[in-house]
Amino acid sequence: MAVKLRLKRMGAKQRPFYRIVASDSRSPRDGRFIEVVGTYNPISTPAEVKIDEEKALYWLGHGAQPTDTVRNLLSQTGVLKKFAENKNTQKEGK
Repeated sequence: MAVKLRLKRMGAKQRPFYRIVASDSRSPRDGRFIEVVGTYNPISTPAEVKIDEEKALYWLGHGAQPTDTVRNLLSQTGVLKKFAENKNTQKEGK
């Protein structure tokens, strides 16, 4: 099963709100998902991003591929940097 970290659109017309979810790549965008990793609200000023770092690192560690937008959000919050550091320390430990 190929897992992706991607955005699930919520909210009303013209007022989008997104959940960052881990889901099977074959499921629809707003369909079934495995776990909610965080939220993204582009309407607020500045845009509000909340990510559960522990869950995000877990899924990245298990091979989940983030979409381009989610990759940018993870990068802004520093999760990708932590993931890279953890990955490098594990390689050095072996």
